[in-house]
Amino acid sequence: MRADWPGEADESPDGDSGPGGSQGSGDRTVPAETRSRQECYDDQHRTVSATAQSAAEDQAQAKKWDKAAEESRWMWGEYKRKWPPDERPPVDTSADPPGSWRADRDKYLDRAGNRRVEAACDRIAKQEREKITPAMRRVENQDPDRHLVGFSNRLKGRDRIKEKVCRRIKDLGRSPEQAVSRVPDTIRYTFQYKEKDYAHGVTADVTRLREQGFSLSRLSNAWSGEQYKGINSRWVDPDSGQRFEVQFHTRVSFEAKQLTHGAYERLRTRQPDKFEQMVLEAFQKKVAGDVPVPRGATDMPDYP
Repeated sequence: MRADWPGEADESPDGDSGPGGSQGSGDRTVPAETRSRQECYDDQHRTVSATAQSAAEDQAQAKKWDKAAEESRWMWGEYKRKWPPDERPPVDTSADPPGSWRADRDKYLDRAGNRRVEAACDRIAKQEREKITPAMRRVENQDPDRHLVGFSNRLKGRDRIKEKVCRRIKDLGRSPEQAVSRVPDTIRYTFQYKEKDYAHGVTADVTRLREQGFSLSRLSNAWSGEQYKGINSRWVDPDSGQRFEVQFHTRVSFEAKQLTHGAYERLRTRQPDKFEQMVLEAFQKKVAGDVPVPRGATDMPDYP
């Protein structure tokens, strides 16, 4: 049984094709096909060819990245051979009062401060569970062609939060609650897009997040950068004041971020000597340089 060509509408069982000779739904009239059969065939052929070409290009690009990523993983292994991970002894907390917290000599919270930071983290987890994540899922459901990745890591670890707030409490004189509230990424989400849909998808999702009632406080486009590729944004829930971060990546840029995370963390500690720092930065630059830049990604402006 052959397929119908456009313009060859099925007749209804009683032979009445409806108003205007076309069978519609209710009172809706199906527009008549104005193309010839050859024109329809040519249009279909062009569509199929373009889809096949796009798929072939995506496959070739994926193979290129996989090869580059394998090389980068080897390089990172060689780095760790030359600079083995620090085997520092556990932090000595034997003299610290019960209920206090310590990461090292300079990062310490007394019992009261630690209790207040823990309470602030509990409030963050509640906001994430009851308000932020349900809204992010609603945004995600509006476009099936991209999705949230790394979702299980959306909450920053409490020890990492405490490391960040210690300096703010000690040097800036902030209360534990104020210090925690200023950490912009205690909650973090990542959207991952197909490269061809990236620029349009990010623009649409920024609009959707605003429609959920969130306020954009900052958007940083790093697609032109040498050390990192992607777009990071910071948001605030006006009702609670809760801050959170949303990153926008392709599959490759997200994998590159994961691949360079160890180098980023090592640089963040400011412990490497000058030569090691140069090696780490060169490694990040190499990985970032292997990431394809989606069309239109560099055109998206920073905010504010």
